Amino acid sequence: MAVRFVAMETAQVRALQGGAPDANGMPPERHRATGAGNPCRHCLDLIPEGAGMLILAHRPFPSLHPYAECGPIFLCAAPCTRGGGASLPALLTSPDYILRGYGADDRIIYGSGAVLPTHALIAEAEARFANPAIRYLHIRSARNNCFQCRVERA
Repeated sequence: MAVRFVAMETAQVRALQGGAPDANGMPPERHRATGAGNPCRHCLDLIPEGAGMLILAHRPFPSLHPYAECGPIFLCAAPCTRGGGASLPALLTSPDYILRGYGADDRIIYGSGAVLPTHALIAEAEARFANPAIRYLHIRSARNNCFQCRVERA
């Protein structure tokens, strides 16, 4: 079963780049990227060193509920092209990540989460989608639990 990596929606990102409030109701902070370690959740690439970037709170769920985690993310400050597709996104530069499944109700499917080596994410995502209860997956930082991107069935 093929999978696809899904970035944040462009309309939402453009609003944030224009100063719209984040998930905490605050305007995004404006900073300069330091090089490695500043992954944009829209282009799914690393923000180049010295380029403008936004730091903001993001909740990648359609509504509030106990499982709707909110955390910090980075975005390019300038408009960028939405990333995604079948290939492992360039922003995934760490040796490992959390892969976790969610159901149609946007709640965690228990037993679907694990810390996995980056090179195994595609195969492990395909394996998790064998469970029909899993609607989508999140890739999150294994160190800080920050949301990286969503994974769906292709």
